[in-house]
Amino acid sequence: MKPLPLLLCIWVLSPCSPARAEQPSSSQSNAQISFGVLKSLAGTWTGAVTTDPHKSELEGPIQATMRVASGGNLLVHEIAPGGMPEPTMIYLEKDRLTLVHYCEAGNRPRMVARKAPAGKTVEFDFVDISGSKTPVYLNQFVFTKIDADHHTEDWTFVMPGDKLLHAHFDLTRAKNSTPPPAHKE
Repeated sequence: MKPLPLLLCIWVLSPCSPARAEQPSSSQSNAQISFGVLKSLAGTWTGAVTTDPHKSELEGPIQATMRVASGGNLLVHEIAPGGMPEPTMIYLEKDRLTLVHYCEAGNRPRMVARKAPAGKTVEFDFVDISGSKTPVYLNQFVFTKIDADHHTEDWTFVMPGDKLLHAHFDLTRAKNSTPPPAHKE
């Protein structure tokens, strides 16, 4: 075998190669696969927020940053509406993907990802909350990866009187943001 084809073959079969990093292992749970999808979103994102019903004070440009932390065991998602950072922590507990949002409303809703076929959408539903449910709390959080440089986030809040407010974030990877390197599984 010639050296170039041999090296190419070794590279493709390597656990660190991009070709292999995109393909989930058959032994991974849906939660592990979903966590991998979310970790691939590490970087800086810019875009716009729209709301339903329309709330002009909440709409407009937004920046989100996501970074992998704690040896790959945590994804830190952060936005800064009004300049004040608002972090969300996403982590894997055995076969359960958990999200805790540290809200500017002073509460910390905890959500768990739905059991869903592995794909590009990860949906989190409310489980419980630390702090008060008033004046508002986050009830659902959905990430949809469109491609490596585009994703959406859909946040659903419960407002007074059990009215729902839906915020849709349409985000593209910032030009100065670099996608995370492929990890060994």
